[in-house]
Amino acid sequence: MLRREDFDGTWKLQRKIADHLSGQDGQLVGEAVLTPSGEAGLIYDETGTLVLANGTQMAATRRYHWGFADGQVVVTFADGLPFHQFTPFGHVAGTDHPCGDDFYTVQYDFTAWPKWRAVWTVKGPRKDYVSTSDYAPIAPR
Repeated sequence: MLRREDFDGTWKLQRKIADHLSGQDGQLVGEAVLTPSGEAGLIYDETGTLVLANGTQMAATRRYHWGFADGQVVVTFADGLPFHQFTPFGHVAGTDHPCGDDFYTVQYDFTAWPKWRAVWTVKGPRKDYVSTSDYAPIAPR
């Protein structure tokens, strides 16, 4: 099972978004930096450039808190509200996240560690897309 220390550092991030509702697919290239927070947490800061299929480019950022306890990673939004949790091992589903009438599900894949993947499927009246994020360490681990 992976530990907090295994994720600490800077990761190359490549994300593909297949939007089935609007047809506006996109790709993001950037970094995810995970830095220690308290005794059992990490701050996840993501920055990158999102390029949509029509050529539109925009800066993209995200921030989450990852708390490690009892073999689980508990992810909260930057404001502390709950998001989801997962077991950092193998190929595993995270917990689902309802957001209004839209529903988020996630699958993590740690089988090629230190490279890893998160695939979010989002369905609902306002959203219908799959977001595949691939992470690779920038420095050797």
